[in-house]
Amino acid sequence: MTRLSSSSRLPASIARPAYDRDRPGSGIVHLGAGAFHKAHQAVATDDALAASGGDWMITGVSLRSGDVAAQMNPQDGLYTLLVRGADGVAPRVIGSIRKVLVAPREPDAVMAALTAPETRIVSLTITEKGYGVDPKTGGLDPAHGSIAPDLASPCAPSGAVGYIVEALRLRRDRGLAPFTVLSCDNLPDNGRVLQRLVTGFAGRLDPALAAFISDQVAFPSTMVDRITPASTPETYAEAARLTGYEDLAAVETEPFTQWVVEDRFVAGRPDWEAGGVIFAADVAPYEKMKLRMLNGAHSMLAYAGFIAGHKYVREAMDDQALAILVTRQMRSAAATLGPVPGVDLGRYAADLVVRFANPAIAHQTYQIAMDGTQKLPQRLIEPAIATLRNGGSPDAYGFAVAAWMRYCLGMDDAGRTFALRDPREAEIAALLDGAGRDAGAIVDRLLALPGLFPEDLSGAPAWRKAVKAGLETMLADGMRAAIDREAGRAG
Repeated sequence: MTRLSSSSRLPASIARPAYDRDRPGSGIVHLGAGAFHKAHQAVATDDALAASGGDWMITGVSLRSGDVAAQMNPQDGLYTLLVRGADGVAPRVIGSIRKVLVAPREPDAVMAALTAPETRIVSLTITEKGYGVDPKTGGLDPAHGSIAPDLASPCAPSGAVGYIVEALRLRRDRGLAPFTVLSCDNLPDNGRVLQRLVTGFAGRLDPALAAFISDQVAFPSTMVDRITPASTPETYAEAARLTGYEDLAAVETEPFTQWVVEDRFVAGRPDWEAGGVIFAADVAPYEKMKLRMLNGAHSMLAYAGFIAGHKYVREAMDDQALAILVTRQMRSAAATLGPVPGVDLGRYAADLVVRFANPAIAHQTYQIAMDGTQKLPQRLIEPAIATLRNGGSPDAYGFAVAAWMRYCLGMDDAGRTFALRDPREAEIAALLDGAGRDAGAIVDRLLALPGLFPEDLSGAPAWRKAVKAGLETMLADGMRAAIDREAGRAG
């Protein structure tokens, strides 16, 4: 079958780019051009180009693997987006990505894109672990695997922060205007975090460069939300069936999409309003809502559901007891939040339940469970601390963290072993060595994992009791029994 390309004659029923892809310049460089970017920011940019034009095509960059480039470049950057709802699949061909560069293979081309005069926004979806945050200080971790090599060789970077700093240095030295740096990852206050990392990195090399970045570069905060499962052979087969062309870059997603952006750009931006983007003076209320209600419930469900044998979120939501715990998790999270402009939190929670249960979305619990040490602080630990300070019950968060601890043992209830897929996996394994299935020992050791659980949480007796009680049942009677017992208490 012929690959999808700019010369493909698509069926009339397939939505396609409504603009001339050969004319606009590439005003955006995106680091981490994976499935989530392709289902979210690239779609909003496609809408913006169709509505208002402009030189806002995207040059994608893969910082590690060449897989995305191999999928997209032979297709002229085009790919099929499959929007799966309960009533069927809506296919659409997206054209906002011009090409994808592979940083380890072509670092000069990446730097040329970052320093091109037409580049006005550099955006990122590199996951939480790609930033090089020191969990103890919230600042730059100079020993992090994505930071240390670039501090040693700043003119030949390999990580996102190193590339951004070197590009801004070159732009300053060449008299070029700086770009806006736009984080789209699930980090609280992601713009400020990234600004702190970039200026901290620059300050270790050249204080004048750090001052230039602080004065001249904008780092807007954002909140992004769209459930995007990993593509599978079935994704590619359905894209081929609907379009008539082989598409190895196809992605699938849900109908819902939300992107809230702090409107602070130094060199303009696309007409993202055409794609439904909300521009706000303060993103924090939306960000906390999403991280605590959606992502927190997702994490609880993923750890408990995966250990209990549920492969997909939709299957876990068919488990009545787990669905009760999801609702409790969202309710507990909502109690830690202040008002969110334009949002009814009860309605938001009800909509999340429908989204989680979407029968057309095959979102794997194992996919959600990865990188737990990077996700727990904002999803579960911060709202747990807020709950205790407000005098609330720690049960929901105690159960969720107990499920993560059970997951850290690397074996499900059927006896199948699995990799944690966590950047601190080796450290976790070393801590748990010799603990066996002693719930008290496991809780003590994991609560002492450096930089993860603050003392005001790990030292709280009610919290420890809730975590230990949940883990004891999970280990003695199995996750199924633990879920049922906890749902009985919650219901």
